[in-house]
Amino acid sequence: MLPVLFAFPWIGLLAFLAFRVRLARALPAPLHPARAPSVTVIVPARNEGHNIERCVESLAAYDYPEYDIVVVDDRSEDDTAERARAADRGRARSIRVLDGSPLPDGWLGKPWACWQGAKAARSDLLLFTDADTMHQPRLLARAVAGMEEDEADLLTVAGRQIMGSFWERLVQPQVFLTMILRFSDVDGALRRGKWRNAIANGQFMLFTRRAYTALGGHEAVRGEVAEDLALAQLVAREGRVLSIRLAEDDFATRMYRSLGDLIEGWSKNLLMGGLKTLPPGLRPFMAPASLLSGVALWVMPPVVLAMSLMGVLGMPWLVWSAVVVALSLGLWTFVTVRMGAPAAYALLYPLGAAMMAYIFARSWAGGRRVEWKGRKYLLEDLEEGA
Repeated sequence: MLPVLFAFPWIGLLAFLAFRVRLARALPAPLHPARAPSVTVIVPARNEGHNIERCVESLAAYDYPEYDIVVVDDRSEDDTAERARAADRGRARSIRVLDGSPLPDGWLGKPWACWQGAKAARSDLLLFTDADTMHQPRLLARAVAGMEEDEADLLTVAGRQIMGSFWERLVQPQVFLTMILRFSDVDGALRRGKWRNAIANGQFMLFTRRAYTALGGHEAVRGEVAEDLALAQLVAREGRVLSIRLAEDDFATRMYRSLGDLIEGWSKNLLMGGLKTLPPGLRPFMAPASLLSGVALWVMPPVVLAMSLMGVLGMPWLVWSAVVVALSLGLWTFVTVRMGAPAAYALLYPLGAAMMAYIFARSWAGGRRVEWKGRKYLLEDLEEGA
């Protein structure tokens, strides 16, 4: 009985996932072409030569009557612009590749590229999407239908994560489970006015031009490393409508291709993005609490189990750690398979958790210093009310 009692945190976590997490609704059927507003698709791209042509051609295959594509080459050091210009125009009215202007003081690269793309657009709706995404033909028509159905000012879409390497399959489920636990019921939170619980997926953000302009666009979040989260919070704080939908069959992203990129990418986002979801009084405690809880939940029990099996620790520790590891394996098998990785990767969840702890510690140690795609930034301190 005692091992089960002391396993309560893990049992409680499973119960929370089963009964409290509310996944987003799927997008509706595509909008009828006769009612389709014009759309400009804006793709910020820096050093995306390996992704950009495939992304643009998937956008150009949209089954949608009136849309343009604008690629903003953010001073790339590779052949991003050339590959974007080589993409087939497909069904799009036009594909424009803009040579980005030099980065001004106080701006981060992605908000600056998005802002330049928005200024070049003349459509009713603005879709911001990343260069590492792939889109099915009906996605845009479904997204616009969802925006109309929800009367949304901003519609964001969660899709499928493509994980092609060992470390992606090990670490990405760790990251996304953490995010699901933090944003377990965004719609419910927003109905209760909890704007800090707002979140958006920067890989796909569809704005009405009116709302984007009224909010100040990307200029309002020019210094934010997690600009998608900051825009979502701004939408919610202003009393506008944020809609979060699922489109796993029509939208996919491969965020990182190597362990180095994965570490660098999540190191820049995890801490600073997480801090913005908390009231100022709790922010000093977030980093140590998150780091310690991750190690305690996922790393410590397997270590205790190994030590018990070697005879270093006694039978009570063996029973407790065996119960906890069994519960954890069940959880990680579900999460791993749900994200599209082989179930066998769940057996390595302690290694994934250890890497997650390293990434979080690296993010914490870096503080306001962020490096991404060859640029180094010193972020401003969070404002008291932000």
